[in-house]
Amino acid sequence: MLHEIHPRVFDNAWKPCLLADGDRVLCYGKGGILLTADTTLPQAGMLGGAAALWRQEDPTYLFSIDDERFFLIEPREAPPTMGHQPLAEARQKLPQDQAFAATTGEQLHRWYSNNRICGRCGGPTRRSEVERALCCDCGNVIYPKISPAIIVAVSDGRRLLMTRNVRSAYKRYGLVAGFVEIGESFEQAVVREVQEEVGLRVKNVRYYKSQPWGVSDSEMIGFFADLDGDDTITVQESELSEAVWFTREEIPTPVSTHSIAQELIEAVRGRLGERAST
Repeated sequence: MLHEIHPRVFDNAWKPCLLADGDRVLCYGKGGILLTADTTLPQAGMLGGAAALWRQEDPTYLFSIDDERFFLIEPREAPPTMGHQPLAEARQKLPQDQAFAATTGEQLHRWYSNNRICGRCGGPTRRSEVERALCCDCGNVIYPKISPAIIVAVSDGRRLLMTRNVRSAYKRYGLVAGFVEIGESFEQAVVREVQEEVGLRVKNVRYYKSQPWGVSDSEMIGFFADLDGDDTITVQESELSEAVWFTREEIPTPVSTHSIAQELIEAVRGRLGERAST
């Protein structure tokens, strides 16, 4: 999955840092992320004279991977050899550690951008000098948004339930998923989401693993579950455009292994399938 970058180590601890030429810079704008001509995240030293201007604007330290540091910078005229690419496309082209950095960086970019004004009093926020937080003079402290969400592979013997979201630009088949609501456990969210989206009951809800998923500011918690009773699907049209039972032999091949959804699908289809359905 996207965050599995071993043997490299991701360190998200906040620390005060100054931008250096060897640091990677994350610049989001023009509908995408700034990349070099050979499809990598640029280093500050590659920006030429623009790097000095970015330093004057106090680039934001985000995290490190091993000894490589990553900074958020504001859009500015970049060298002609660089350009912006949509993040969904960039994730498929970048080395996996950089794809993970780009996705996590965008999550923090959205958080900084969406919280310039305090939601309590309407005053301007400022960046904390001791932690990753935004502060207001009224005493409000804002931390990065992380929303728990479940995703579940529902099996009926050798069949897997697959869906397509009505709003997403991603048109391939996926799995039932949804955000955890106030006052419910992950397992309760699985049962509710399946019932709401496809009108089915499930049993034997089993935890698989989790994944940080910056695309939706979420932590995805993966599960397997078995059909309980009638297999007739009733699609929640406001959420899904389609829901279909596929036999393991019919399951569409995922285009990558970046997401927990794709790993769950492969687990049911492949050699882990027997374990997934028992």
